Amino acid sequence: MNEQYRTFLKNNKIDENSIPQTKCCKNPFIESRDGNKVCLNCGVIFERTYVGNERRAYTIEEIQSRRRTEPRWRDFGPRTMLPTTKTDSKGKSIGAKEQALFSRLSKIQNSLISSIERNFWEAKPKLKMLTSKLNVPEYIAETAWKIYSLVAKKKLTMGRSINGFISGSLYAAIRVHDFPRLLDEICEASLTPRRTVHRSLAMIIREVLPELKLRYQPITAECLVFRFGNELDLPISIQKNAINMLKDASRNGLKRTGKDPKGLAAACIYIAAKNGLIRKTQSLVANVAKITEVTLRSRAKQIKSKLS
Repeated sequence: MNEQYRTFLKNNKIDENSIPQTKCCKNPFIESRDGNKVCLNCGVIFERTYVGNERRAYTIEEIQSRRRTEPRWRDFGPRTMLPTTKTDSKGKSIGAKEQALFSRLSKIQNSLISSIERNFWEAKPKLKMLTSKLNVPEYIAETAWKIYSLVAKKKLTMGRSINGFISGSLYAAIRVHDFPRLLDEICEASLTPRRTVHRSLAMIIREVLPELKLRYQPITAECLVFRFGNELDLPISIQKNAINMLKDASRNGLKRTGKDPKGLAAACIYIAAKNGLIRKTQSLVANVAKITEVTLRSRAKQIKSKLS
């Protein structure tokens, strides 16, 4: 980026210190603000400035002082944001008395916010981060936020983990729309223990989903077959054979209650790939499905016994 900027300056012969010849007030005071060269006395915008070097921030103080972009408006809470900067809009430093005044005003402003708004302020960015990490569609994120909003209104989060309810709401929305994502992936992405998410999910299924008239659909092995097959780069014919194999085994009396759908889907894919002369090792299939090789072999043995 720096080399491109230097080349641009050399080719165009731009002097950064020169003031552009534009009609302005009698006493121009030009500075770079938010990517533009602006006269602070009359507000005339002259031209855009090119950012050549972004400063990195490592500590909390550096992040606060070097932040250039942040959301100004929210869907909830107060619209007025009192900044913590030590300079005013014209770049002049604020005195100690004015800083103390703004600090008191900021505390008063925060005291006017209700507890549910503070909850939403903390939960909304976490849900947005989690959905972007897992690459979840927008309609599922909207359903998850609807579920969490009702959770907060029912005050189920009092004394409990917000991260657990955020993860549980997202997984409940995923299961409502039958999207192929696993609970372990959500726990890993949110850095939340599985037990905490499981407890929150149970409360959501019992108290929230019936009120929203949403139906929780348990994950099935059929929807996982295509996902594991795509991750293993298997052709669609092999994946269809694995689906047909699972259906035939179920018709012949394969008991699926109490068995993890990941193990059944991985076993069908392993058998179908082996029959189609595509070499996939047991360790590779087990790693993709996040199960052990012992589980893979036992499920494959059970499915073969029902197919023969």
